Amino acid sequence: MLETVNLTVDYDGVRALHGVSIRVPEKSIVTIVGANGAGKSTLLKAIVGVVRPSGGSVHFEGEDVSALPTDERMARGIVLCPEGRRLFPELTVYENLRMGAYRLRDTVKIRQRLEFLYDIFPRVVERRNQMASSLSGGEQQMVAIARALMSNPRILLLDEPTLGLAPKLILEVARLVQRINQEGVTTILVEQNVKLALRVSDHAFVLETGTIALQGPSRTLMADAAVQDAYLGRRTDERSAVTR
Repeated sequence: MLETVNLTVDYDGVRALHGVSIRVPEKSIVTIVGANGAGKSTLLKAIVGVVRPSGGSVHFEGEDVSALPTDERMARGIVLCPEGRRLFPELTVYENLRMGAYRLRDTVKIRQRLEFLYDIFPRVVERRNQMASSLSGGEQQMVAIARALMSNPRILLLDEPTLGLAPKLILEVARLVQRINQEGVTTILVEQNVKLALRVSDHAFVLETGTIALQGPSRTLMADAAVQDAYLGRRTDERSAVTR
């Protein structure tokens, strides 16, 4: 469904991505994991056109969309829910959701999207008349994801959706990601919580200093010694137990 081919991105002469190639099958959940500064968010921004690559290409449903601006990629169904939620704090929850549907002019379709999202996000219904600034972190994250879904994406890019959330809310967001995918929305998930990301996804790419270090089925990478050492801490814990 979506593919990047040798994608390269430079910031002020510093290379952030080095020829990154990924494939995202339709209706799958693909996760991009790696340490801070590995280039995960840069990859998402390049896919939606927020940053321009210095080399390589982005293909969506067989079409090279590399030259398209962000709004045209969004019109084709490529939608980013950015890190940090970035709601409009002085607007209500409902008004924030409507901002996600700014391209839609059909009031019937807008109402249908709202009803669909209210079913998935019941807490959003309860808070729909509140100012976004009054919500908790978990509630803001749900509104941010719901706002992205208002545009009826074919593929949803989620950048660190559990960042800063309490453990209980992290699990709730994870369930929402799976529910959204079950509704037919292909998903790319960038997530610092590697264990969680591997559990909810079908396929994973491990990004290290702008290059793909590992890739494969998520269950396979979950058991990979290098992934356990670097991200899951399991093998380190085992060695510590032995030395004690």
